[in-house]
Amino acid sequence: MAHPLPVFILQLIIIIIASRLCAFLFKKIGQPPVMGEIIAGIALGPSLFGALAPDISAFIFPPASLGNLQLLSQIGLILFMFVIGMELDLNIIKRKARSAVFISNASIILPFALGAGLSFFLHTSYAPAGISKLAFALFMGIAMSITAFPVLARVLKEKNLSQTKLGAVALTAAAINDVTGWCILAFVIALAKADGMATSFYTLGATIAYMAVMLLAVRPFLKKLSAQKSNDTLIKQSSLAIIFLILLGSAYACEVIGIHALFGAFMAGVVMPIEWNFRKLIIDKVEDVASIMFLPIFFVLTGLRTQINLLNDPALWSICLVIIALAIIGKFGGSYIAARIAGESKHDSLAIGALMNTRGLMELIILNIGYDLGILSPEIFTMMVIMALVTTFMTSPVLDLLKTRHDQ
Repeated sequence: MAHPLPVFILQLIIIIIASRLCAFLFKKIGQPPVMGEIIAGIALGPSLFGALAPDISAFIFPPASLGNLQLLSQIGLILFMFVIGMELDLNIIKRKARSAVFISNASIILPFALGAGLSFFLHTSYAPAGISKLAFALFMGIAMSITAFPVLARVLKEKNLSQTKLGAVALTAAAINDVTGWCILAFVIALAKADGMATSFYTLGATIAYMAVMLLAVRPFLKKLSAQKSNDTLIKQSSLAIIFLILLGSAYACEVIGIHALFGAFMAGVVMPIEWNFRKLIIDKVEDVASIMFLPIFFVLTGLRTQINLLNDPALWSICLVIIALAIIGKFGGSYIAARIAGESKHDSLAIGALMNTRGLMELIILNIGYDLGILSPEIFTMMVIMALVTTFMTSPVLDLLKTRHDQ
């Protein structure tokens, strides 16, 4: 049982059972299944399972095994971000660009400013040693301003809002928000990793060159390839091999540049031609593998890092409540005000605010990047995870309340 393979198989069995069970239960109470999976991951960590049965927890999740889980979770996230990029319909963005861009920018600027402003009060006491005020402020800002595009899309589908004007505007604003957020995050990562100004300029230049290659060379090549295979109803192994080589090559390039492999996976998905007949088939297959097998591993790793018992002081819980309040004011409030200025009704503006306030999985991905880079301390990481859970959990109840009041 101490051999790595049986330990890993046991971990997978427990992780999949817990995530599926919690996803089922949360779906029954009107929450996105991913919320249940996130809660399952946190429950398997030191906050619950580790506190109730520390010996069993140490047996199932020994520290020596976490490296394997970390590697597999990163593979899962690469596949997941590739799917998110493929699901991003640029035509929708073009059709709804005017109001959506305004709402999206407002939903980034206000929470970013609030998060960055708060960071200056937290830096001295809670930032890890050696992290500059600028890097900490930028990361706190982007962590506050992200929207969970995939969770938002699933909420809209479950509420039958996908084909409505409200759904289109919210989905487009969230898509633009994700693209903008990941671009800013790439800059923040480059800044955090840079050894000096020369390294920063190199990373910035390499990033611009990389994006130019993806948009001006790889995307046209794939469109040409899709035109040649337009009559194919089934995906061939040769086509699938090309797709995965581009995905892995893009992820590798970004990791080498210093802006994280996940940005490369996202960009690889964005440049995939929408005309490809088997696009949905690829999305469904890759998403199934990533969602059932790999993402629950990521949630457990997040749970193992989330130590709610670290917040053992009223002052720490006060800071946590301030973070939650500012996150809601910035995202919900900023989106609502922007939607009203853009001409949306009060009901739709409130609904857009609630939807844009959904952080979910995307927030956890960004928080884990910050933790791995040493930008976030365990205490701030735990507070931000709690904020992500609260803001995601409140989305469905707020939408249901708005619908009830609108129907009366």
